[in-house]
Amino acid sequence: MTIKNIIISLVLGLLILLAILLIRTLSFSPQSVDSEQYEPVSLNASQISAHLSQAVQFQTVSKQNPADMDYAAFTAFIDWVAVTYPEVHAELELVRINDLTLLYKWKGQNESLPPVLLSGHYDVVPVIPGTESDWAHAPYAGVVDETHIWGRGTLDDKSAVIGMLEALTVLVQQGFKPRRTIYVAATHDEEIGSVKGAGGIVDWMKANDVTPMWSLDEGSFVLNGLIPGVSKPVASINVAEKGYLNLELKVASEGGHSSMPKGHTAVGILSTAIHNLQNSPLASSLDGLTGNMFDQLAPHMPFVQKLLFANKWLFSGLIEAKLSESAAGNAMLRTTIAPTMFSGSIKANILPINASAIVNFRLHPNDSVESVVEHVTLAINDERVSVSIMQGGSASQVSDHSHEGFQQIAAVAKHVHGPVVVTPGLTIAATDSRRYEEIATENYRFNPMSIHPEDVKGFHGTNERLSIDNMVKATEFYIQLMKTAAN
Repeated sequence: MTIKNIIISLVLGLLILLAILLIRTLSFSPQSVDSEQYEPVSLNASQISAHLSQAVQFQTVSKQNPADMDYAAFTAFIDWVAVTYPEVHAELELVRINDLTLLYKWKGQNESLPPVLLSGHYDVVPVIPGTESDWAHAPYAGVVDETHIWGRGTLDDKSAVIGMLEALTVLVQQGFKPRRTIYVAATHDEEIGSVKGAGGIVDWMKANDVTPMWSLDEGSFVLNGLIPGVSKPVASINVAEKGYLNLELKVASEGGHSSMPKGHTAVGILSTAIHNLQNSPLASSLDGLTGNMFDQLAPHMPFVQKLLFANKWLFSGLIEAKLSESAAGNAMLRTTIAPTMFSGSIKANILPINASAIVNFRLHPNDSVESVVEHVTLAINDERVSVSIMQGGSASQVSDHSHEGFQQIAAVAKHVHGPVVVTPGLTIAATDSRRYEEIATENYRFNPMSIHPEDVKGFHGTNERLSIDNMVKATEFYIQLMKTAAN
């Protein structure tokens, strides 16, 4: 073959490749979804806001040490709920789970239909001591101004609990009768693992042969300006959550006086192990859940990004490298590695007898506890470093985003929040949903509120707040979802 023919062949090959890339990109368009029709709802924004404000004023703070818990605040909140929502308590059956978690059962007319479970939690994290003066309004005052309700729990997660109770009240007042049984839960210890809250609900449902068709708990939100390259709001309905693993790395040595060190100290050996581990990230992947998420997002991106995602077969390495540069993108792609605690000698001139470090991992559904431990051992590659599991569990199961439960949640979200981009997503923190997968077939994680970058710092942080408009929309969301799911 002559040089001319080789050049012609290369040019033709390049043109064919460009044609393939362009055709795939142009065909990578947003999916059209038929809009659902819902009956209009008239809601009292002032009343709903006032109720969330009152709920915030109960300092239902979960603390790791049970002796530090103010259980009187939890009991007072429960008493307030009974007084504030009398129609709900008159129409629905209330089951007290371990006394402090509330499980409402709205019995359906057709008990052969599997029920659905909607859940939220009313406990909150503490306000960081010393930051109280940084709040625009006192964190438990429940101040309502012209646009927002302020205070701990407005985002995480009393707003969901109040939204569901408001929705139940409206439906009861309308005389609505569900065909399918609806369970609504308000758990009391989600922030410390929900052993007695969601765990108690699971035990009760197992004992009573209750198997929900699907569950909906907290998770992501309608995200505005939080997904790079996507200008439209994104409703991320999360279908899984990451696992949690703490590993302890330990090195033992003879110890002695620091004036006569022998080779590397225990701290030095452990530091090298940590260095090697952080330079050996776990494998990333655009397959499975992560791939499904970007398949929904990419059609709404600018042309260049769309071209890359439409042709993952060619550009996956480039995409993964770029996403890995940001903390959020990296967390979506893989199991993350975070050394968090380190201990060694008790004094500057004493060689440590033992050095230890704790490394926290958030497990992607692609990995298991066993595979992560194996990866850590190989990455460190030093027999002097022991690796032991302190606590942990694998990621949740991945629920089906083609299931009717997901589709109902998505349709109602679009109705309430307008033309949002809906995508299955991954929750990188822990929720009650990881427990519900023991009883429910499919489990989804979504808060029906719309948030912006300035709202993110309020989660477990300072100046937590929720707009009045969001609270009204959340209530409408739960009304429409209950009606749709129940029928």
